[in-house]
Amino acid sequence: MLTSNLITSDLRALATRLSSSTPIPSSKYPSSTTLPTTLSLRLRQRSSRRSFSPISALRRLHSSYSSSAATTTMGDAAADVGMDAVQRRLMFEDECILVDENDRVVGHDTKYNCHLMEKIESENLLHRAFSIFLFNTKYELLLQQRSGTKVTFPLVWTNTCCSHPLYRETELIEENALGVRNAAQRKLFDELGIPAEDAPVDQFLALGRILYKAPSDGKWGEHELDYLLFIVRDVNVNPNPDEVADIKYVNRDELKDLLRKADAGEEGLKLSPWFRLVVDNFLFKWWDQVEKGTLLEAADMKTIHKLT
Repeated sequence: MLTSNLITSDLRALATRLSSSTPIPSSKYPSSTTLPTTLSLRLRQRSSRRSFSPISALRRLHSSYSSSAATTTMGDAAADVGMDAVQRRLMFEDECILVDENDRVVGHDTKYNCHLMEKIESENLLHRAFSIFLFNTKYELLLQQRSGTKVTFPLVWTNTCCSHPLYRETELIEENALGVRNAAQRKLFDELGIPAEDAPVDQFLALGRILYKAPSDGKWGEHELDYLLFIVRDVNVNPNPDEVADIKYVNRDELKDLLRKADAGEEGLKLSPWFRLVVDNFLFKWWDQVEKGTLLEAADMKTIHKLT
């Protein structure tokens, strides 16, 4: 842990020196932005202007140090030799929020531990999550196919973005699900390159919560208390290939055809279990209200729906 802190300190100092010649106003970034997200955003802004970026080199260096620290400090990871380096780093850097079945915070643990079926079953680890459903102004829903390097449910099709608020001050705020909405804005950029100004935090509407458990394979799985967030915006999308293999906008009929193909096993198409639960229980009636502009009437944050 001491080594990791020293590395982070050195990288922050180096980032300051590298960026001092071309200052970027801090007002462009949300206050909750962390170092890796800031570097990623600067990289995207500069990539069109120069063929070599010191920030890019720094980002690779940070990933290398982080992966090394994770390998040396987390003995369990040594067995996962086939895990993608980026996913391995996130498995140990990200601390998920542990909750009970009433969504009360009871602690925190690594993303790695929270997705081990052995720990889910033996310790009943349950973590807070969110699923974003982003519609454009033509009322088409943005879907993503998860990257093949994902540890859980690789290459399945799912809703716009699915992830976790982290155990940090800005993402633990309970009032009006603000912590979850802050995390949603962060992950839309991380996974899909959607800038913060395209997805303002106050535009996410929390419609409800579901609790579900789903094994991915013999080792990994999900056990989540999942916040369902809807947003209607036209956005700029630039997917991160470490997170996303493909994207598409679909209307209702196109989604129904996707469901038919998944049920028939056509084209090897698979859907994430949480997306299918939302589709089967809520999505189409909520889609009606998206189009009518009455979505707020559907919101129910008092109930936690236990779905299987």
